[in-house]
Amino acid sequence: MADADARAVAAELAWLARVIEARITHFLKEPGAPFRPEAPPAPTPGSALTALVAEGPLDPQARLVLALALAPQVQPALLDPFFLRNSAIDRGFTEFGGTRPETGGFQPNVDTALFLIAGTDPAARIAAMAHLGPDRPLRRAGLSIAGGALTLPPYRAMALLQGRAPEPDFSADFPAKRLTTALDWEDLVLPDAVMHRIGHILGWLEHEGRILRDWGLGRSLGQGFRALFHGPPGTGKTLTAALLGKRTGQPVYRIDLSMVVSKYIGETEKNLAGVFDQAAERGWILFFDEADALFGTRSSGGTANDRHANQEVAYLLQRIEDCPGLVILATNLRGNIDEAFFRRFHAAILFPRPDARQRERLWRGVLGGAVPLEGDVDFGEMARAHDLSGGSINNVVRHAAVTALRRGAARIGARDLGDAVAQELQKEGRTP
Repeated sequence: MADADARAVAAELAWLARVIEARITHFLKEPGAPFRPEAPPAPTPGSALTALVAEGPLDPQARLVLALALAPQVQPALLDPFFLRNSAIDRGFTEFGGTRPETGGFQPNVDTALFLIAGTDPAARIAAMAHLGPDRPLRRAGLSIAGGALTLPPYRAMALLQGRAPEPDFSADFPAKRLTTALDWEDLVLPDAVMHRIGHILGWLEHEGRILRDWGLGRSLGQGFRALFHGPPGTGKTLTAALLGKRTGQPVYRIDLSMVVSKYIGETEKNLAGVFDQAAERGWILFFDEADALFGTRSSGGTANDRHANQEVAYLLQRIEDCPGLVILATNLRGNIDEAFFRRFHAAILFPRPDARQRERLWRGVLGGAVPLEGDVDFGEMARAHDLSGGSINNVVRHAAVTALRRGAARIGARDLGDAVAQELQKEGRTP
């Protein structure tokens, strides 16, 4: 329905252009006369904009503000009339609000919206401000008024133009990457007790609506679920997060904390805000890997840097607590997480190193399919002889496959695997 979406947005912006022209003309020539703005266009069946207007619901004034926030991304020239200068003082009209950069288009703000809706009538402007409250339909539709500027997140604009929001790209402004896996639930090799606890998280995701709404526990329990995965590297923490998303159909996004934490005050919060906003709206699972980078023991707060760091952590914790979906924090060492943070988790799950039986399952899972093997490969013996995690076993198999092909062999043999195990143990600082 992309054509319907584009037509609906085009009609809305054309209406906005006519209202802008009429309002400015009225302001300049008939300031004392009543102003009756043109009615908005009729709904375009099947469009995302029509659905948003109905869901809000958005009245004509709210639709006008939404179109005003959308215009800079879709049709910035439409706002050029606001560049009109007041010849008496040789500058722009204060009444129009907005910002006028040296280069680029006019940037509307709250004053611009109030001028369009209510002109210069103080009482009407005060009444119009009700549309911009934090609990109003416009704000739920994605309108942001940070610093007074009217903005609509790009993904919201794309959703209105194309019928659905695009997958976000990993960048400094969006420090999260989609986490997927080709493996399935049966490929997850963990102790029964750990699988039971992971099943509990899955149960929450599958029955949250019934628990919170049908059973009336929403007021007491609140939304969302927060879990801590801790344990040695390569034991399945990341895979489990990916599989939870795959099982429930919810996209999983891994947060890159190295890109989140910024030395500039306010940047960390800004970088995270877009991720959390989209996660809440689009039903994502958020996965913070190596969470101790930000959730380690807090400093005493004696210096400006300490206070800044603690402020970032406090902000992130607040957003995690407010997130209506599943948030997973992962760390290799539980002791690296500040004890004060543990009360905020609904589950803390230890991912232990696999025992010999589990290691054999891991070896068979990686090599037991169509992989060509020599007859001397013994999964049970390798599992008993080498204390390796699942991630390390994957590394060994990768190395052994390359080794076999480099020596001109058509199959992976025990010698290839043995050499690869030695390399992996050395990498981990252990003696082969």
